[in-house]
Amino acid sequence: MIPDFQTIMLPLLKQICDGKDYKLDIVVDLLAKEFKITDEERKELLPSGQTFVFGSRVSWARTYMKKAGLIDTPKRGYLKITDNGLKVLSQKPTEINIAYLKQFPEFIEWQNIRKESVPNSRDTETIQLESISSQPPEELLDYSYNQLKEELALELIGRIKDCSPGFFERLVIDLLIKMGYGGSRKEAGKVIGKSGDGGIDGIINEDKLGLDSIYIQAKKWEGVVGRPEIHKFIGALAGQGAKKGIFITTSYFTKEANDYQPKNDTKIVLIDGKKLADLMIEYGVGVATKFNYEVKKMDSDYFEE
Repeated sequence: MIPDFQTIMLPLLKQICDGKDYKLDIVVDLLAKEFKITDEERKELLPSGQTFVFGSRVSWARTYMKKAGLIDTPKRGYLKITDNGLKVLSQKPTEINIAYLKQFPEFIEWQNIRKESVPNSRDTETIQLESISSQPPEELLDYSYNQLKEELALELIGRIKDCSPGFFERLVIDLLIKMGYGGSRKEAGKVIGKSGDGGIDGIINEDKLGLDSIYIQAKKWEGVVGRPEIHKFIGALAGQGAKKGIFITTSYFTKEANDYQPKNDTKIVLIDGKKLADLMIEYGVGVATKFNYEVKKMDSDYFEE
């Protein structure tokens, strides 16, 4: 029987306890032997037919412990135990599950972000404790989709923060063009990251004909962006005689910054790291489609005689 992802957590952490970098595929093989997973079970696929069940559950166990700070991913497809992970093992826990991970502030913060992003979703633990047969299939499918989307958004935010300023500028160009701004990529590339005048990082056409311009500030911030920074940006727009601006950051805006409305006719849009990641997913920038589900219903009109 294939164990659930919570059962896998502690054995996974023990498998990488020597502090070395481990390839995820190797860890999956080691855990398969530990749990005595048969060849038939190793080949068992999710309903999509494109992902192995056991490998998927190992990946989710890794993700949850990473969010709690027990595991790190030094590079793509690899994982290693952290100092906090070693500390947990030294305490000889009998199991690691979602309830256990809630003692770590990083994990609680991650769960809170997910709940804020999907306000109508239920807690993962609640879903698992309820009988699957009692849940409407469409509701479970919708919940799973939102969960995967939020995971991807958080992963994108992390990768964006690790990229260089030059790469971040190119990412902004790609996204805005996909959204219909800036005309061609060549034209957009001439203006993004070129100005640097009083808080203006770039200018891009609002439409393909260039009938109006939007001024942009795109910064990789670590701290929260407050209202004073918005004031500076609005001042920079006024200095250029501009009325429209986009402020993009990899961080977050304070409530005061989000609530601020200029008293003149200047219009600004604030895009934080989460919104940036959501737009990348929506417009297909930096992401690839893994598989598609097509849900159909009966066409009653077809049966009308």
